[in-house]
Amino acid sequence: MEGVGGDGASASVPLNQWKNDVGRMYQFYLDKSTPHSTYRWIGTLVLVAIYVLRVYYVQGFYIVSYGLGIYILNLLIGFLSPLVDPEMEVSDGPMLPTKGSDEFKPFIRRLPEFKFWHSITRAFVIAFFMTFFSMFDVPVFWPILLFYWVVLFVMTMRRQISHMIKYKYIPFSTGKQKYGSKKASTSSSGPRGD
Repeated sequence: MEGVGGDGASASVPLNQWKNDVGRMYQFYLDKSTPHSTYRWIGTLVLVAIYVLRVYYVQGFYIVSYGLGIYILNLLIGFLSPLVDPEMEVSDGPMLPTKGSDEFKPFIRRLPEFKFWHSITRAFVIAFFMTFFSMFDVPVFWPILLFYWVVLFVMTMRRQISHMIKYKYIPFSTGKQKYGSKKASTSSSGPRGD
């Protein structure tokens, strides 16, 4: 009787160890990819191309693509939105500049770029694997879905873009801002000999 309970527990230990090892390896490569945003996005574009080719050749799974589009639209809104919306929250602290004379405040996203990339990439991988199951291939007239998604995109992005123009913030950047180095003024007498 003791052997029966022991076998189940001992069988789950290697499985848990394997899941732990895979999770740590995934986290390791995810952490290594953090500073390489250009290569991350190129990899995501390759995944998008593979997904689009899969949907094109299968000629189906439009409802999966529609759901993926809605999810990406939601992520895009989070990416383009500031962490603190000056229209919604009245605060005593610093706000986004509305005039040229206002002091520059950095744009802090509600959804950081790395999480935005990771969520989009994970969504395309999940959608790609969903195309291998016929239960997700619901027959729909795809032009209606495309039209509805475009209307939804225009309606949501119009408010977002007008908000960006009003508060003069640009959410896209290629990293830390670099300034040209000023040459230190040297005296004409040369280096000091302390």
